[in-house]
Amino acid sequence: MKNITLLGATGSIGKSTLLVVDLHPDRFNIFALSANTNWQQMLELCNKYQPNYAVMVDEQSAEKLSNAIITDTQVLSGAQALDEIVAHQNTDFVMAAIVGAAGMSSALCAAKAGKRIMLANKESLVLAGDIFMKAVGTFNAELIPVDSEHSAIFQCLQSGKSGLSKIQLTASGGPFLHTPINQFKFITPDQACAHPNWSMGRKISVDSATMMNKGLEVIEAHYLFSLAPKQIDVVVHPQSIVHSSVYYEDGSTLSQLGNPDMRTAISYAMSYPQRINSGVATLDLSNTPALEFYQPDFGKFTCLKLAFEALKKGGNAMITINAANEIAVEHFLNHKIDFLGIPKIIDQTLSTMKHTTLNSLEEVINNDFVAREMARETIKRYG
Repeated sequence: MKNITLLGATGSIGKSTLLVVDLHPDRFNIFALSANTNWQQMLELCNKYQPNYAVMVDEQSAEKLSNAIITDTQVLSGAQALDEIVAHQNTDFVMAAIVGAAGMSSALCAAKAGKRIMLANKESLVLAGDIFMKAVGTFNAELIPVDSEHSAIFQCLQSGKSGLSKIQLTASGGPFLHTPINQFKFITPDQACAHPNWSMGRKISVDSATMMNKGLEVIEAHYLFSLAPKQIDVVVHPQSIVHSSVYYEDGSTLSQLGNPDMRTAISYAMSYPQRINSGVATLDLSNTPALEFYQPDFGKFTCLKLAFEALKKGGNAMITINAANEIAVEHFLNHKIDFLGIPKIIDQTLSTMKHTTLNSLEEVINNDFVAREMARETIKRYG
């Protein structure tokens, strides 16, 4: 029996993780759950799974949950509680599914505690990749990616990296793959959040629509698999059946295929090196639409281009684009800027921010803060 601490329990990854747990009650136990403000949904989860701990990042939400809970679950509050619960001696696996920079500290604490980290928070590597990977190695933690693309690469590389030429991450292209760029200015938040294949939160859905999500995955892959930027490729694949591929010098290509459902990658991270039932239907290629592949259009999807440029630039550039993107997406979702404003804000923030090398988590956090403030100022001028 493995004890799972699930960070981001009320999000899409959290819900999918619990569906896999439900299929294997003899293998997995929910030790701790966390959420930000949704205490009503957390109350339901606590009643069902009866974890030892429930962490609400928001203090008022924690108080409301504490007053309503009828189980023996201990309610904690604040970001510090997340750091403590992932390092708890009874935590075996940590599902790191908090969206954005807010999930970085707890994921790093899990690494320093030597836990199995099922990483669905790509910002931990985008913001602090060198620091994070060093902690994983130093403290003998297990790092298993949960993004469908990185899980696919991880699975394809199980035989090793001998003769590896490059990896290729697939991208669905989002809802605007075939939308003319002259229509981008009129895209609404609801349209951007209507992903054709995946069910995700609104922030990640917008990132998919701009292809910044793929750009962040390129940076994540650089750290996960120790690859140079030139060894990482992206191809647009609207059907989301081929999740990613690896290319070898002998001409071989290995790909991982499956129906577009995050439970496949989640169950693999939970059961590795074994495989268990995820609840996902078996892929039937004879009954699958024709598979299409396109080169990404960097003219339309500038965010993907900016991510590649930031990776090549190195240093704090990746932290800056992530911070600027989070601020820009927030303002887009709140109807403060238009869809085309997102890459403009990121580009201008990156151009304005002083380029430097960061060596500590404190420096990373400070750069993230400064970049956010700079993005807000840029938005004021843009508006």
